[in-house]
Amino acid sequence: MADTAPLAHTDVLVLDYLAALWAETEDLAPELRDELMTTVADYVARRRAAGGEQPERIIRRLGPPEDLAAAVRRGRMPPHLRLPALAPVAPVGPASGTTDYVAVTLLIVGAVFLPLVAPLAGMALVTGSPRWTPAQKAAAWVLAATPSLCGMLLMAGAVLISSEIGPVMLLAYLAMVGGPFIAGLTLLPGLSARPQTA
Repeated sequence: MADTAPLAHTDVLVLDYLAALWAETEDLAPELRDELMTTVADYVARRRAAGGEQPERIIRRLGPPEDLAAAVRRGRMPPHLRLPALAPVAPVGPASGTTDYVAVTLLIVGAVFLPLVAPLAGMALVTGSPRWTPAQKAAAWVLAATPSLCGMLLMAGAVLISSEIGPVMLLAYLAMVGGPFIAGLTLLPGLSARPQTA
């Protein structure tokens, strides 16, 4: 059963920052936007794991989401995001473990309340985590993204074509929640396994 305990204040800060960055970058190409979100989530996870740095300080170091988005629009990823964070990630400590639990909780529970934002934030954290293999991460992305995309297309089609959109909207919502839920369930066993080493 999924852990439905409230998120810690520090995790909420990180999620709010990622959501604000997602909103600021809606005009970017999808690949570039995904790369930025993954890079930022990985940066936060590595700094928290390597030195136990507080998220407030990490977010200050990243700068406002609009500045980060503007730098990427100018064609350059800020260099501090490309550099190793403090040191290579050592064996996972409590901070990294917490991030992994937050990622899976966002997929399983968060998708119910924020169907697109929570799964995206969860998958960004999963991508930056050493706990799962690249194959597991790729499978989770497919499971989370494909039904969500189908749900969005279904919603758009219902609005444009149908006058009876209630049942279609419900079906679209279930697709956008179900995909991330299944992705989270596939990652759940990895929480009890040792993290993957590079």
